[in-house]
Amino acid sequence: MFRVDVVLPCLNEAAALPQVLASLPPGYRAIVVDNGSTDGSAHIADAAGARVVRETRRGYGAAVHAGLTAAEAPIVAFADADASFDLSELPAIVDPVASGEVDMMLGFRVAQTRGAWPWHARLANRYLARRISAAARVPLRDLGPMRAARREPLLDLGIRDRRSGYPLETVLRAAAAGWRIAEAPVRYRPRVGVSKVTGTVRGTAIAIADMSRVLREVS
Repeated sequence: MFRVDVVLPCLNEAAALPQVLASLPPGYRAIVVDNGSTDGSAHIADAAGARVVRETRRGYGAAVHAGLTAAEAPIVAFADADASFDLSELPAIVDPVASGEVDMMLGFRVAQTRGAWPWHARLANRYLARRISAAARVPLRDLGPMRAARREPLLDLGIRDRRSGYPLETVLRAAAAGWRIAEAPVRYRPRVGVSKVTGTVRGTAIAIADMSRVLREVS
């Protein structure tokens, strides 16, 4: 069995997947969750040795949860499939969980170039991080698109959101359950291709609305 399963929600990431999958550390298995790609992403992932899971219901949370459900390793990590993260950095996120030092580790993004993190997405993240820090009583600088925790406790949290609020609900429910949550810096690079969410002001606004709804419902 693999030590860690890495869930990669995917919607038309054919150009990025070869780079992403090649950067996985030894002992880490990629679970690419195809969320309706039309560019051959699933075929590329399968050819590269990843496990491919298909989720027909559109939404970040739907894809991520399908990957979590399909995972078999004791620890599950999550990251974007657009090459904005270097997956060789995953041990810095996973190892504190594996050692029992923390229950959930989040990667806070450190932009490597000015264009890596659009201004509207950065401002939205800062706003939401402050709100979730207050609600969860955990000081956070980022919402943790790269994160790791143990699989069974994650499933036991009972995350319900299937849109952009999924990561936020995960942190809120984990904090309410008394989890030890920490952050570590990870490099953040310009993504390959066009973002479906934070690449546009409209997409960012939708994500904020989703997460604000989750804050009202869960906190």
